[in-house]
Amino acid sequence: MQDAIPQDRFEVLVGRALDDVPEELAEMFDNVVVLVEDRHEDEPELLGIYEGVPLTERDDYGGVTPDVIRIFRLPLCELVADEDELIDEVYVTVVHEFAHHLGIDDERLHELGWA
Repeated sequence: MQDAIPQDRFEVLVGRALDDVPEELAEMFDNVVVLVEDRHEDEPELLGIYEGVPLTERDDYGGVTPDVIRIFRLPLCELVADEDELIDEVYVTVVHEFAHHLGIDDERLHELGWA
């Protein structure tokens, strides 16, 4: 897109993407928050990032702060031609980062067509 959409509109798109995640996956999410930011500080081309302990690696996990998924508005807007494409890319990015929360690595995501 030539111009990035406003933060509040982008947050609506991320919210819709979260609502569209299949229920059987959404039920598995545990102690994770989703944040919208303009860009990653060190890797400005990143579309999203998962920061935390995947569900498959949690043993003694009580009393910790939530895991964080960050979705980056500007690189996503720069990647697409229009809002319809943006909606699709936001959804793919949200699913990709939640897959990391579930313990699915990039190699497996590539095999599944989500990377």
